[in-house]
Amino acid sequence: MGKSEAGRPVAPGLSHVRGPDAPPLREETIGQALAAAAAKWSDREALVSVHQDIRWTYRALNDKAEALAAGLLALGLMRGDRVGIWAPNCAEWTLTQFATAKVGIILVNINPAYRLSELEYTLNKVGVKALIAPERFKTSEYVEMVETLAPEIARSTGEVSSAKLPHLKHAIQIGGTPRPGWLAFDDIADRANDAHRASVAALAGKLDCRDAINIQFTSGTTGLPKGATLSHHNILNNGFMVGRSIGLKEGDRLCIPVPLYHCFGMVMGNLGCLTHGATMVYPADAFDPLAVLQAVEKERCTGLYGVPTMFIAELGHPDFAKLDLSSLRTGCMAGSPCPVEVMKQVIAAMHMRDVTIAYGMTETSPVSFQTGESDPLERRVSTIGRVQPHLECKIVDLDGKTVPCGEPGELCTRGYSVMIGYWDDKEKTTEAVDAEGWMHTGDLAVIDEEGYGNIVGRLKDMVIRGGENVYPREIEEYLYRHPKVEDVAVVGVPDAKYGEEICAWVRLKPGESATEEEIKSFCKGQIAHYKVPRYVRFVPEFPMTVTGKVQKFQIRDAMIAELKLDVAKTA
Repeated sequence: MGKSEAGRPVAPGLSHVRGPDAPPLREETIGQALAAAAAKWSDREALVSVHQDIRWTYRALNDKAEALAAGLLALGLMRGDRVGIWAPNCAEWTLTQFATAKVGIILVNINPAYRLSELEYTLNKVGVKALIAPERFKTSEYVEMVETLAPEIARSTGEVSSAKLPHLKHAIQIGGTPRPGWLAFDDIADRANDAHRASVAALAGKLDCRDAINIQFTSGTTGLPKGATLSHHNILNNGFMVGRSIGLKEGDRLCIPVPLYHCFGMVMGNLGCLTHGATMVYPADAFDPLAVLQAVEKERCTGLYGVPTMFIAELGHPDFAKLDLSSLRTGCMAGSPCPVEVMKQVIAAMHMRDVTIAYGMTETSPVSFQTGESDPLERRVSTIGRVQPHLECKIVDLDGKTVPCGEPGELCTRGYSVMIGYWDDKEKTTEAVDAEGWMHTGDLAVIDEEGYGNIVGRLKDMVIRGGENVYPREIEEYLYRHPKVEDVAVVGVPDAKYGEEICAWVRLKPGESATEEEIKSFCKGQIAHYKVPRYVRFVPEFPMTVTGKVQKFQIRDAMIAELKLDVAKTA
């Protein structure tokens, strides 16, 4: 995004910015966008799944999506029904994404790490009518878990009728050994007849791009997950805008090691490629740093996506220097705060001169801020960029008033990207999206006078030590400069005297050793005394979500247990 198009302040001196009005928003459905891509780039590779040895052109992807869509109609599924996909990254995931979009079936993304209670809650909350899953993946026995909840599947000869999963009518298995009651994914398209295929074509002109097409469950640390409901308009436009910001163009090849069940994979990755004529490249079914590096070399990828922990793992892999990454030019680091030092290494060592940082959340489809190719290097590595086109953002205090530039507060977003709402949860939707359409993110941010944003933490992660507001991100950024530190996570733990104290969990680079005092000494005299960690722990890994976010509440809980803190007395 060029400077002339940058997000502009709405009022001088206040943290309220509005993105440019160009390019225009796309008004087609995802199915129509795929059909257009197949016509425009018919023989260009759309999808390469390295671990499956699959290569599909845009024409093939469109044909397969239409065939699967007809098969889903043959099962009795209709526009507005929900189909769940519970799988790691694979071609079948993407095929399902596009097939459901073709006929207005709402795709429900199910976290591959879910276990029984989470699966049961998700399927029942949104009324999933058909579930697609592989037999197993790593330690997850998907078919076995589904049958634990719905043993009736094995006895069914037609539609499933389950006591615990009353909405579920079809269980569809990707590959694996055939099981009684389960339909084979590869056979679904064969169930369609000419009438079903004609219905796919007829529906293409009847669907509304503002219809709900995707439900993604947010992983809250408290309470039950909420189903963020997104439209074609939400996610197709966001994928297009993100792709534009990284300079994605026809013929580019984007390596996508981030999970497809998350917006990063299916929106920024798949829909970004779709709208720019680029190739989606899946290096493996789940993140593996060597598989990513090898896929970049073998497939001559020009772009690479990842959360910071992924890039850290790639840069630190023993074979990093042996692989040719010279084809890389661009990409995106997002999903959690991006350390400045890691960004600099990615640009220098991975040839990603145009790499961007993006910020967003599932409820905003996801991206609202992103750096651009023309931003100065220092801005590209140290900020989240400026507001995306057709969106506006502001920073508010606890009273909801817009704060002056440079002051921290809660980031709010408004525009085309804001979700339809949380599925069947009016109360939570109203809490999140106010009457004026502002999505309250829960993230603490600042916006400077040039419109560049920065995330300083989560409202719930901010540490208040002796009356001082401490943002863990600031301490983490400083500790990344230590030559022995590979990764770091800072949290607040209860303290009787100060209310909270600072704790740093540190992951050292391979072969390095350090002491608690060494880390503290590195901080003393360089950052304010109240920001110097009282506790330092060296750990081999952090508790993480599947999408690569550090689960800080688990670190805090572990420290409370280790220190035998009485939370009631320190609250």
